[in-house]
Amino acid sequence: MIEKRDFYINGAWIAPVTPRDYPVIDPSSEDVCATISLGAEADTNAAVAAAKAAFPSWAATPPAERLALVKRLLEVYETHNEEMARAISLEMGAPISMARSSQAPSGSSHIRNFIKAFDHIEWVRPLGPHAPNARIAMEPIGVVGLITPWNWPMNQVTLKVVPALLAGCTCVLKPSEEAPLSSLLFAEFIHEAGFPAGVFNLVNGDGAGVGSVLSKHPDVEMISFTGSTRAGRAISLAAAETLKRVTLELGGKGANLVFADADDDAVKRGVRHMFNNSGQSCNAPSRMLVERPIYDRAVEIAREVAEATAVAPASKEGKHIGPVVNKRQWDQIQGYIAKGIEEGARLVAGGPGLPEGMNKGFYVRPTVFADVKPGMTIEREEIFGPVLAMIPFDTEAEAVAIANDTPYGLTNYVQSQDGARRNRLARALRSGMVEMNGESRGAGAPFGGVKLSGRAREGGVWGIEEFLEVKSISGWDGAQD
Repeated sequence: MIEKRDFYINGAWIAPVTPRDYPVIDPSSEDVCATISLGAEADTNAAVAAAKAAFPSWAATPPAERLALVKRLLEVYETHNEEMARAISLEMGAPISMARSSQAPSGSSHIRNFIKAFDHIEWVRPLGPHAPNARIAMEPIGVVGLITPWNWPMNQVTLKVVPALLAGCTCVLKPSEEAPLSSLLFAEFIHEAGFPAGVFNLVNGDGAGVGSVLSKHPDVEMISFTGSTRAGRAISLAAAETLKRVTLELGGKGANLVFADADDDAVKRGVRHMFNNSGQSCNAPSRMLVERPIYDRAVEIAREVAEATAVAPASKEGKHIGPVVNKRQWDQIQGYIAKGIEEGARLVAGGPGLPEGMNKGFYVRPTVFADVKPGMTIEREEIFGPVLAMIPFDTEAEAVAIANDTPYGLTNYVQSQDGARRNRLARALRSGMVEMNGESRGAGAPFGGVKLSGRAREGGVWGIEEFLEVKSISGWDGAQD
């Protein structure tokens, strides 16, 4: 059992006003691994009040001093990477080797990229030579509420907290109650780095007790949310009354277009990418569209990869996938697998139930469906588990039409050796991101989507600018520049 910690408000660990315990479940064993306190309106109000009181002095802090504190945060984070990896592995089931190599380091990587991007922020700049006394100023928006998910906890926490602090905002973080341990550890990093009291605050809680309060709070100027499209809609409605800024990073149903001239590892790479993190990534390539001449061979490769993908407890070293986060998620995935079979998709690998030899833990069999038809439930809806849908296509135009026929628009993928085709598809696919031939986004590139995937742009310069207001100034004394 992890030692219980309460809330981090105004630079100190604070007990909740009305204690309400919540068990954190280890998804590998289904045992309680920690107990946290869930906050309510009074706790959220206290955190917002602390952030509001700290905002004027933090916003007025010279940018170089804010940057120095973030650099110190990076040092602290990197010193505790192993501790962070173990917390993430325990709370949400990421295999410990993957937690060490990907989950925990994603946080430090984002901090480093924001430090680089910070040099490109122009706090006050001329409008142009046509208006010599006009300036555009970039100023922090104010108190921000940050609501993060459980699937990549430090990836999302650092994508929100760090740019908010660099911008001069003060913040209240509500991490997922399913995976709070990593965020509690992150709060300790903030404290050790020496940030002023009230600049960063953390309140654990659920959507009703904390998330909705932040969304409606008149002293919160902005909500940055990552999670389900359903919750994103609810937050937008709650925030509308106070006209606060809302940025949403939501679900996805990415298409991976594999052409006959793709490299030899394209299909294998795509299947492994889909199964990574047990399929619990919003940008997972969950629909594999394969050009018909190589479709049968691609299906066979996908079957081989799925059957070779080991499933094991998160605490086990090595290359395998772990459980999904909780029983609710497991049940939902099982429902989608059953729906795929019911609607006539061909089950190639995996299927319903626990993997062989397992009778406890929220493990899902790596599953591949072939001959999936556009419009089937498993082709339309985000499953958020290790379930791949394979669809044949005959022409480039047909592939684009299938890929774009979705309410989501986060990440699409292209596998082809034809550079002109790749360039055409990069512009034709309706999504916030397109990745081709296994090449990941560049460091500092923005992460975000279109349509029901939300409109956030997190990371790099764009991620900092999301927390800034644009002020137009006329009559500026240029001699004082």
